[in-house]
Amino acid sequence: MHNRHNKNNEKAKDFKGSIQKLVKYCKPLMPIIIISIILAFLSSILSIIGPDKLKDMTNEITLGLMSKINLDKVKNIGLLLIIFYSSSFIFNYFQGFLMATVTQKFSKKLRGEISIKINKLPLKYFDKNSYGDILSRVTNDVDTLGQTMNQSIGTLVSSVTMFIGSLVMMFYTNWLMAITAIIATIIGFALMAVILAKSQKYFNAQQKQLGILNGHIEEMYSGHNVVKAYNGTNESKKKFNEYNNALYESAWKSQFLSGLMPVIMGFIGNFGYVCVCIVGAMLTMNSSISIGVIVAFMIYIRLFTNPLSQIAQAMTSLQSAAAASERVFEFLDEEELIDESNKTKVLSKDEVKGNITFEHVKFGYDEDKLIIKDFSAKAKSGEKIAIVGPTGAGKTTMVNLLMRFYEINSGDILIDGVSTKDLTRENIHKLFCMVLQDTWLFNGTIKDNIIYNNPNVTLDEVKEACKTVGLDHFIKTLPHGYDTKIGDTDSLSSGQKQLLTIARGMIENAPFLILDEATSSVDTRTEELVQKAMDKLMHGRTSFIIAHRLSTIKNADLILVMKDGNIIEQGNHNELIKKNGFYAELYNSQFQN
Repeated sequence: MHNRHNKNNEKAKDFKGSIQKLVKYCKPLMPIIIISIILAFLSSILSIIGPDKLKDMTNEITLGLMSKINLDKVKNIGLLLIIFYSSSFIFNYFQGFLMATVTQKFSKKLRGEISIKINKLPLKYFDKNSYGDILSRVTNDVDTLGQTMNQSIGTLVSSVTMFIGSLVMMFYTNWLMAITAIIATIIGFALMAVILAKSQKYFNAQQKQLGILNGHIEEMYSGHNVVKAYNGTNESKKKFNEYNNALYESAWKSQFLSGLMPVIMGFIGNFGYVCVCIVGAMLTMNSSISIGVIVAFMIYIRLFTNPLSQIAQAMTSLQSAAAASERVFEFLDEEELIDESNKTKVLSKDEVKGNITFEHVKFGYDEDKLIIKDFSAKAKSGEKIAIVGPTGAGKTTMVNLLMRFYEINSGDILIDGVSTKDLTRENIHKLFCMVLQDTWLFNGTIKDNIIYNNPNVTLDEVKEACKTVGLDHFIKTLPHGYDTKIGDTDSLSSGQKQLLTIARGMIENAPFLILDEATSSVDTRTEELVQKAMDKLMHGRTSFIIAHRLSTIKNADLILVMKDGNIIEQGNHNELIKKNGFYAELYNSQFQN
């Protein structure tokens, strides 16, 4: 019991805290939100006064049936009702317009801040959080917030006003019928609560079974070839039918009970009508009330019952919004990269000679668990430095530290004697071009993909780069040449995509080059073409090459052999083979046949 109480307190605290953050964030938009709330309030007040005037009109008509109807009085009341309901509609219209404007401005502002924030986050954040979860915060959670604000705030204000106002007006009109209406409504909602409690477990089961079924389908379709190859079709069908039947059982129960909600709401209203009519008829016979009072109560009972379900729905939406805002603001409150506006030291591409020194570098993704334990090495201008070693040795981690994607725990990395700690990340990134195993191309033209983020590059320079890597002839055979959209053609092989990224590196024209498993995804024939293109790209640049295929790095000036975060051997290919150590073992295991 104590634990449950604490959990409830935590939930209440989270909900309250999230709503407070949301209100604080909406401060600049608050004047428009307040105007919108006032309009919703006025619209509800006018709707509540309406039935009272209808009562007067009904009484005038009833009296007129016995003698003569006072048409002027009826007209005046009718005109007043038209003004009331028209004004209520206008207030509602502008309230909706203002809230739609506010929520879209709010969503736009939030998406903008998330976009800025995502570029300020360290890479370790993306290591700990899945891309799907981050995308969900940017899209689903922001949309949930916007929709809830748009729909729930106005609804909540008008529903609460309508509920309290109709309750006051019912007691003002006739206290006995007011109590009758309240008792009838309580009985109806008690019935609804029982059904809701019963149906919740079926809704939960439906979501769970749907997840299991979707997971099974996704697995079977993504691994379709394996299923076929191992004759697993019948087993797959058997499991699918099992999951499908379980989903059917929970889904039809939950949907059936869910479909009862409008029926029950209708029953509550109709039950209230019957009770009000019976009590009203008895009071009319005693001459305690007029027929107009019954007419007014017929409307008040609807105005009284509808807001209750709307309030419940709005509160549920607010809880969803609180959960969404907690996730969004948690993202916006994440620790950012250290501000570097105070750093004045700059290394330009032209003045860099190309020397890099690693001095006793230590690093771990978690501070307690070091991956790079004591790394020291020197790369001289124009040299080809190969980094080899088994999986998990720390090869790619070294490159990430060199680019300052992560901050080192201790030691230093120097470019031409200048510590990378004294340079901005942006400055360091300008000094490097990268060609990775996964070729990243965006949905644009071939020319745009090569130029990427270099607006001053001419088409002639792009063509020259493509000629150098041996891609120009192929591009000319495409329908629109260099203006062919990558998304419009599936004719690009993995090798051609890799050559495009090499051409991009040539356009970047940075003094340092990083090649990370750049030929591992292509066949042997294509590897030759890519290797030739990379040799041209490496010319005159200090290059760091990570490769599993040791044949590609035989001509490297320096080979660093890594194991468990340390350099255990270093030298050129012939020197390391003569040592007959770990590198020789790695090399011979690849070429023993």
